[in-house]
Amino acid sequence: MKKILVTMSVAVCMLFTTVVSYGQGTSIKELPKGWHMMDVEKDGFYGISIDKAYQFLKGKKSTTVIVAVIDSGIDTLHEDLKDILWTNPKEIPGNGIDDDHNGYIDDVHGWNFLGGKDGRNVKNDSDEGSRVYHKYKKIFGGKVVDTATLNREEKEQYHTWLKAKTKIEGDAAEGGGIDVMLMHQMVETIVKGDSVLKKSLGTDIYTGKDLDKFAPVTRDEQKAKGAMIYILKTTNMMESTNKEIISELTEELSSQQKKKEALNTEPENTRAEIVKDDETNFNDRFYGNNDVMANTPLHGTHVSGIIAAKRNNGIGMDGVADNVRIMMIRAVPDGDEHDKDIALAIRYAVDNGARVINMSFGKGFSPQKNWVDSSVQYAAAKGVLLVCAAGNDATNSDTVQSYPNAKNLLTGIRATNWITVGASSDPLAEPMTKSYTASFSNYGKNEVNVFSPGTKIYSTLPGGNTYGNLQGTSMASPVVAGVAALVMSYFPGLSPEQVKYAIEKSATPIALKVKKPGSDELVQLADISTSGGILNAYGAVKLAATLKPASNKQQLPKSALKSMKGL
Repeated sequence: MKKILVTMSVAVCMLFTTVVSYGQGTSIKELPKGWHMMDVEKDGFYGISIDKAYQFLKGKKSTTVIVAVIDSGIDTLHEDLKDILWTNPKEIPGNGIDDDHNGYIDDVHGWNFLGGKDGRNVKNDSDEGSRVYHKYKKIFGGKVVDTATLNREEKEQYHTWLKAKTKIEGDAAEGGGIDVMLMHQMVETIVKGDSVLKKSLGTDIYTGKDLDKFAPVTRDEQKAKGAMIYILKTTNMMESTNKEIISELTEELSSQQKKKEALNTEPENTRAEIVKDDETNFNDRFYGNNDVMANTPLHGTHVSGIIAAKRNNGIGMDGVADNVRIMMIRAVPDGDEHDKDIALAIRYAVDNGARVINMSFGKGFSPQKNWVDSSVQYAAAKGVLLVCAAGNDATNSDTVQSYPNAKNLLTGIRATNWITVGASSDPLAEPMTKSYTASFSNYGKNEVNVFSPGTKIYSTLPGGNTYGNLQGTSMASPVVAGVAALVMSYFPGLSPEQVKYAIEKSATPIALKVKKPGSDELVQLADISTSGGILNAYGAVKLAATLKPASNKQQLPKSALKSMKGL
């Protein structure tokens, strides 16, 4: 599940029981756009000190680094992104021929593993918990199982079934923790109010800031403004448009409804209908299409801009890294990603020259984790760093697993080419919590490596020239991926392990205690992450400059996709 609005469901349901009336003068002091790039000493915000980093690198030569973004898609026409897209040099666009013989026709800017040969694309999908529950229910449901009679693989399946059974039956009993009927009523209220506001404002598209300046005259206008402003402020999306927030609301409602229905209704296999591969066969891998924009590019467009939106062009915003090409690999629907798609996406990225892979997604079950683990090992062997969002459940990742993760299922060994990222914040970003950790972020003394800005991050949005704030560990991860790419660009001989070392060891510690996400308990950052600090780009490049290159010559991966064996 893509991770943007973790507080959306709660915000909507709180709205139902809250008397909301916003008039003029309700604006609170807000973070400046791009606060995540700033320096605590100069600007007063715990950003990544990017200007200091570039000042340190001034005069040094850089090499272009390809960063693969496994996500929902990208707006290939965006003014701040079109010049930094990776273009496959061996592919002739639009000729319908697999010019580079890698099995993917016209993969000019990447590949879409959620597409069909007929041009259709998967938009919505089910959650993995529901898929696992119904798959193993056919095997274990209603039976007394003697685990002593099961082999290792069967035991793993059985324990996965029990976990899914607890999750799905619990969600069905409690409505997924949310009163779905209540949420449905409130989404209807928001949509109805939006119609009133569009008519009163004289425009079909408006942002939270536009609405904040609007002085309602009628009672209907006042109620509509109050409800919309409440949602936008609670979720820190004042920069977002009414269209975006309603899209998120309806998607979240759909997700909660699916949780309620999951107990008795097997999820629809939309992916199978459109993609038409054999999902049980990892060697059936040449599926999909080249439409990397498709119909859900919001998340991937925002993530890509954080990493590499064209710097110093006088428009929009600046990405972290200045000599990067973004390779979009579409494998994340509105719902949970499939392990096969993620495993093949990693391999596609590696075989086409990516040195960094950003993965801003996650889920609670991974039935084919061995496939993903194998691809992670493949990336490690080829010198590729993976950067992954920790998740937005405000839970301890040391005790509650989310996937993908760095720990190999079979060996128990943690991948050394992997960085897991929690979200840091600023008191202005979340006035209710006033902490330097994001209230929603997962954490873990062993599993989360570093915290990075993840609240109210300003970046590119679909629309050609559109920008806005989103938040989540989905936004924190690409900040780290951008810094990793920056380090590799100026110090190309460093290994993924050395880049990870530079990022972790240079992280900025905070003297004050911070709030453990999801609670008011005060802890040190070292209690909830391995680095005990917040990402610092300046510190990372300074430390990287002292490291001896792992090799005298940068080793770029050669394509091996068609000869892949033993998986």
